[in-house]
Formats: sequence, C-alpha cells, structure tokens
Amino acid sequence: LHPPPPGHIRRKHYPLRTEPIQSMQRTTLLTSLLTSLSCAFRPSVPSSSASSFFATRTAASTTTRFAPFSTMTMIDKPYGAWESPITSKAITAGSVRLGGVHHCPTTKNVYWLEGRPQEGGRNVLCRYAPDDDSKNKSERDGVDVTPEESNVRTRVHEYGGGAVVFGKGKGEDGMFYSEFASQQLCRLSGEPITPVEEGEGTQRFRYADGVTSEDGTVIYCIREDHAKPNPKDVVNEVVSIDVKDGSMTVLATGNDFYAHPRVSPDGKKVTYVTWNHPNMPWDATELRVTTIDDAASNKSADHELIAGEDGDTSIIQPSWHPDTGELYYISDQSGYYNVYRAGFAPSILPMEYDFGGSAPGWALGQQGFSFLPDGRLAAQYSKDGRSILLVSDVSQKDSPAVGIEEFDGKDGLPMMFGGLSPGADGDLYFLGGSPSTPSSIYKWNLETKGPATILACSSTLSFSEELISVPKQVEYPTTLGTAFGYYYAPKNGGYTCTTDKASPLLVKAHGGPTACTGTSFNAGIQYWTSRGFAVLDVDYGGSTGYGRDYRRRLRKSWGIVDIDDVCNGAKYLVKEGLADGERLCIDGGSAGGYTTLGALAFKDVFKAGTSLYGVADLTALAGDTHKFESRYLDGLVGAYPEEEKLYKERSPIESVDTLSCPILLLQGVEDEVVPPNQAEMMHEALLKKGIPTCLKMYEGEQHGFRQAENIEDALDSELAFYGKVFGIETIPGVIELKVDNM
Repeated sequence: LHPPPPGHIRRKHYPLRTEPIQSMQRTTLLTSLLTSLSCAFRPSVPSSSASSFFATRTAASTTTRFAPFSTMTMIDKPYGAWESPITSKAITAGSVRLGGVHHCPTTKNVYWLEGRPQEGGRNVLCRYAPDDDSKNKSERDGVDVTPEESNVRTRVHEYGGGAVVFGKGKGEDGMFYSEFASQQLCRLSGEPITPVEEGEGTQRFRYADGVTSEDGTVIYCIREDHAKPNPKDVVNEVVSIDVKDGSMTVLATGNDFYAHPRVSPDGKKVTYVTWNHPNMPWDATELRVTTIDDAASNKSADHELIAGEDGDTSIIQPSWHPDTGELYYISDQSGYYNVYRAGFAPSILPMEYDFGGSAPGWALGQQGFSFLPDGRLAAQYSKDGRSILLVSDVSQKDSPAVGIEEFDGKDGLPMMFGGLSPGADGDLYFLGGSPSTPSSIYKWNLETKGPATILACSSTLSFSEELISVPKQVEYPTTLGTAFGYYYAPKNGGYTCTTDKASPLLVKAHGGPTACTGTSFNAGIQYWTSRGFAVLDVDYGGSTGYGRDYRRRLRKSWGIVDIDDVCNGAKYLVKEGLADGERLCIDGGSAGGYTTLGALAFKDVFKAGTSLYGVADLTALAGDTHKFESRYLDGLVGAYPEEEKLYKERSPIESVDTLSCPILLLQGVEDEVVPPNQAEMMHEALLKKGIPTCLKMYEGEQHGFRQAENIEDALDSELAFYGKVFGIETIPGVIELKVDNM
C-alpha cells in the first residue's frame, strides 16, 4: 500500500539512544515528498521583514542561496507559527523525481527517469548531455529522449517499475518504454511495437521489467492481461515479444505473479521469480529457469526450480553473471536478504544486513547488485544509517566471495545511495543523497576514489544549515521489544520559543506497511520543522531493513503492532521532554493512513490526524483492490471472509464511537489501490458523530499525489488543519480551510 521512496536504516536491537546522523556546513534542499519529489526552485526574494530570508545569486549559477541567520535577530514566537521559506510551492516549483539510473555501454551515455509534477506528474527518460548546446537541455544537463507529452510509466501491479527496456548493442534504437496512456511498448520515437487491444473498459495488456536478447530483436518481459478487469481474472505471465512485428510468445504461465525475467548470456535460458496468492514477494517466492525453445512447456510447474522450495523463503532480483553464466539472486533464508549463487548452498556474502534495497518487491525492475566489467560483484547495503558499497571477487566456483572490499563516505561516496549501474574504467553511476543533500545522480570511480561527482541534481535551492533539522536516530521500548524511528527537532535560525515548554509533534507512519522510512532529505518533513513542529518518522514493527524477524512482526498483527509502535514513539518523546503531550498529531499515506486512523480510533494518544488515501475499512479493501494486493491482508490480518470478525474489529470505521479527535482526509479520485469510497465512508461517519473533519478529493490523482497543485494543497491544508485544532494563531501564509463540525 504505497511504499515510500528509497531509504534505509538500521537493523535488529540497540540500546536506547538518539544520535545525529550527519551535519554539513551548508545544506541543499532535496524536496523528497510523498514519492521522492525534488525541486529545482527559483523563488523571488521574499518581502523584507524581520523574518525574511535574503536570497543571493550569481550569473554563473542557478542556485538560490539563503543567508545564514547569524545576521538576523531571532524572533520569539510560539512553536508552529514560525515563517519558513520552505513553502509548498517551493517544494513543487520546477521539481523532478530522479530514478532509474542506467549507463549504456553502447552509447556510453547515462540515462535516468524524471518525474515532473509541473507537467501533470508525467515521467520522462533523459540522457546526460552536458555538452549539448541546444535549448532543449535542462538545468540538470539532461535532454529528453522520449517524445514530448509522453509518460514513461507502466501499471503492472499498479505500482509499476521497470518501464524502460535498455537494449543491447543498438544504442537508443534498441531502447523501449511503456507509454502510460495506452500501456503499449514503444520505441523512443513514440512508435508502438505492441498492438492496442481493448479489454472490458481498459487497455488489455501492460508490460514491465523487460530485457532484450543480445541482438536486440526480442524483448523478454512481464505481461499483465486485463481482458477481464476483475482482479481475480487478471493474468500475469512472462512473454517474449518480437520487436519487428509485435508478436508474442508466452514463456511462463500458470502462477499468479511473475517478476525479474532475465536471459542467460548464451541466450538459451530465461530465469524468473514467481509466486502465488496469498503470498507477497517478501513472504515466499520461487526462482525458476526455463529454456527458450519452441518445444519447451510454458507451464511454470514444469520449469526447473532453483530456490524457494520450502515455501517460506523470499527470493528476489536474479541476475546472470555475464562471463561465467552462473545465476545469482537474493534470498532471506538466513534471516536477512543476502546474495546467493545457484548451486552453492550458503550465501556467498553472509551478513546480518539486508541487500536488495529499502523496500524490495513493491516495484519491478529493482536490482540490489550488479557485475562490474572485470567480473566482480558490486552490491549495496545499509549500516548504521549509511550506505556501504561492497565489491567482491566471485570467480571461484564452489566457494563464497573473496577479496571483499567495502567503501562508504570516507571514500567519497554520498551518505545514502543505491541503484548501481557500472560504467567503463571503474566508473559507477547511482542515485544518492543524505539528510542534508538533494537526491542526485552521481558518478564515482572505484579505482581513484575521491569525492563522487554530481551529474544531475534534483534541486538548486540551498539554505543555511540553521534552517535544516538533521534527523536523530531513536530507538525506544515498545510492546514487542524495540522500535525505531528518526526524530527531527523544530529548527529555524530566525526563531525561538520561550513561551512553550515543548513543541507540537507530528508522527509519521510510512506506507507499505512492508516498507520503511529513510534519511534522505525530505522537504515534506522540513516544511514542518522549519515552522516549529517536531517530527518523528517511525519504522514500526513490520518495516524492512532490519531482517526477516522484524519484517514479520506484522504477520496477523497489522493494526496492533504498528499502532503500538507509533503511539509508544510519541509517548517516549513526551517523556524525554521533546514533545508536548497535548499537541500530538499523526499522519500517513495508504497503509500509513490506516495506522493513523487506527491510532486515533483505538488509542488515546494523539489529538488530531491526517489520513492520505488511507484504509478505513479492511473488509472493503479485502474485496475492492487490485490483484497485486488483493490477498495481502491474508498475511497481515487473516483469511477473508473466514475471519471477517477480526477485520471489522481492526477497521477504524467500525470504531467511530471511540473517536473523539479531529481528522483530515485527503484522497485521489482515481485511486484503484485504496478506492475513494474508503475516505468518503469515513468522512460520513465522522460527520454523523459530530467530530471535526474535512475531506478533500483530488481530481486526476491516483494512489499518491503527483500533480503540483495537489501536493501543495495537501501540505497547506494539513498545516491549516492543525493550526485550527491546536489554536495556533497567526501562522504565516496559512490557507483558508473549512472544517466541518468545528
């Protein structure tokens, strides 16, 4: 249910403490909001006042910088009423989301995907072209390689991923993408290579997670068939597609889900990951291999089973070694997502840390390790809130990896990074950032080391560190032992508060719920801290990044463990004197919205909350969501309808009688993951009880907001809502908000 942007934290159990993650002399605004939104902002200079921020610019730079507050007189004003230049418009103006970094060995160019809120949230494939003199080059030194108005996005599993196919040997002529409107596979020119076939009220076929044959004439990918749109009738398969005529052959079928089809170097085999309801990919999957042969069966049950035979192990992200032809993959059989080689029983890199990324399984196309041109394996994991690059020699058969080297910030790498794409001569390309630096595309050389070079940055807006709140890691006692989170203190160098003993606290519950929060700079958090709110971003039990046992804490316990953990986190900060117990609020999107509503309905800790496209009725969700998550609740709650009573007991909408605090509901009209009727039913129930509430429905939005004006309105509405609830007067720039029953 709407995983968060990439980010990664710690593992297992630690003594209770808070410690700063990182501090920098100057900080740059990475506007990572909801879906890792970033901003390239060129604001006008604010009006002069005692609380103004002074912008300076040079002809040689597009960066907008704000002077340190040491030159200003601090203003004494209540928490929550501070003026901040981190406005909702600053967060979205000219913003982009960066992802999908790929170095093409044929063109020797670097490519990435940009999500552009100012263009309706569409995604564009870009090429790094610093020497391009055309007017089409962006301030990120990128040029668009997909057509104007195209939207590079697939809807397989609804969450998509793997929307671009980077071919082999043919440069950009061998690259393809999924066009969102038609869900066809297209050449970069926009020419479709797959037919348009209508299902019942929808485009029939969707494609994702593709690779090509060595000669580039065939694409191997996931195909999702919506001939009949009812979730139980949607068919997922592995297919091959002839790029000349669009003809398709089914290579693997018979199971509910497929992911990661990858062709062996000799072109004779295809490996893939598959699983069946009620499992999710982080529960139990199988890794299988089939031959590319007209006589071969396409039934998965007939294909060679490589791993996952016990039915209780998650296998993800397979990849063939380009030189040896051996098959590698990631498995959690040891209790952590570690790297394995087919035919060698133990992990080749046994560690008590998770490889594979921050929230593996939600999006297609993820890959937590890669092979360097010299045959070594490169992988990334996170340790103590920082990313570690691990490089090892895997050339020795029947033995674990040797010659293991680790690299991190001391070697010039950014604090957090992932999505490695190897280049030539030791170059690595990846997406990275930190709590105080923007999401950027980096180049770093494995041989020369030294500071990583930023090729494309998601933001040109820069602030003094006196404005930026750097997260502190928090570990606190909870029902099942220890829970984790990141505490952001209120911070704004232009303000102080001597009238309040402690600040209001906004607790954030991430989506998923099988996902995690991260420490990359998030302007959606700095929006609050720079106004005088404290923020606690919680990794409740069930979150990823702490090993399998912690991830499985939510089994049959969603609506219990997560709620306990967000509540205990808030109470812990109150006990430490870091939050005002009378001004505790909570928000979350999707699954985090459910945790938010549950905390408000079943506990008496928070005084207000905001649910963004959140789940209010578990029974309605069990019968009215897309295929990928249609049986997710079996593992989180119980089998439905057999355990319908349990579903009702844990549904916030069934416990309106216990609700007594105001709730803001924000919802996309076109959401097919958590349908709009969830928010509408909750709003109606709150109205009948006389509880202060407000419902905002956003046209053109699906699961997660992508359009700039809606992202802005959602943030500003939440601020106005808490201002009314907590009686915070004279909030600078606050919008008008009508709250029913208030």
